[in-house]
Order: sequence, then structure tokens, then C-alpha cells
Amino acid sequence: MPQTLIEREQVFRVVSDAIAHALTVEKDLIRPETVLTTELDAESLDFLDISYHVEQAFGLRMARYSALDHMEEIFGEGFALDEDGGLTPAALSLLKLRFPDVDALRPGMRMEDLLALITVDSIVDRVLWLLDTLPDRCVHCARDSWILQDGTRIVCGSCNEPPIFRSEDDLVQTWLLEHQQKGIS
Repeated sequence: MPQTLIEREQVFRVVSDAIAHALTVEKDLIRPETVLTTELDAESLDFLDISYHVEQAFGLRMARYSALDHMEEIFGEGFALDEDGGLTPAALSLLKLRFPDVDALRPGMRMEDLLALITVDSIVDRVLWLLDTLPDRCVHCARDSWILQDGTRIVCGSCNEPPIFRSEDDLVQTWLLEHQQKGIS
């Protein structure tokens, strides 16, 4: 169920705090369109630190594997990356379905080129995607009385237990399997 308790602006603030902390940069340098690698010098390990802080703030589980890793697992080795480590046309078509607003996707792109497409807003979108997996009812008391606690944590208003959100890896795998069943690959 799409959640309405946490607004995009709040997610942006938390993501900005996580980025500022992980990269030791001033928050005023962080805008929605800021590219983490090219503008803030983020490296691959920095993304883990950012994810950790976001997970702690919202009670979520961000992806541990890239979408390309999941494509290789579901569609087979060589589906996502060619022998030179470049993005295949098949993987490109799926990425364009998942990220239709990203015009810079091109065949043959390497992983570092893809990292250069990650903006603050793209992380915010991922968090909102996860938050939208808020279950209809609490698994502990079966009530539908979700409330916001401390500005970032959703809990049941009846029993005070947190919801169980789907992990980002699970969401990506489910999305890919749906496209595989549709014959889109």
C-alpha cells in the first residue's frame, strides 16, 4: 500500500544527512540533482555507509546487490554485462523500463558509468519505493493503525510494533521476475 505518513521532503532530509555524514560534506552542497560520484567524490564503499544510515532512520533494508547482479541471477550469466564488462542491450532495455527518466543510459556502459548516474533524488526514489511496501495491517495485532514516530519511523498505533517492509533486493527480484514472465528481456 502506498504510504502517506512520510513525505518526499522528509526522505530527502534524511538522505541528505546520511550523505553529509558518510562523505563529510556540507549539507548545502546536497541538492536533489547532485550526482554523488562526480560532484561529491563518493566511492562504492560510501554507498554502503549511506545505505546503512538510511536503513537505520527508516527501518528499511536497502539493496545489497545491484540490479545487474539480480539480472544475471534471474536471466543467466552474460545477460546484464558482456564479456568486456559493458551493459548489454537486453539489460539496457530493462533499466530503461525501471528508470524511464534517465536519458544517459547507453549500451556498453560500465559499472562506474552507471554509478555516475546516481543522484540524491534517485536514492530518495528508492527509499520511497521501499516505504510504499507498507503492509495494509500490522502482522502483530492485525490492525491498520500506522502512525509516524520520531519523524522517520512508522509503527503500529495499537501495539507500537514496526511494520515489516520488503527489502529492496526482494523488490528488484520480483520486478525482474514479472518482466521475465511477460517475456520482456
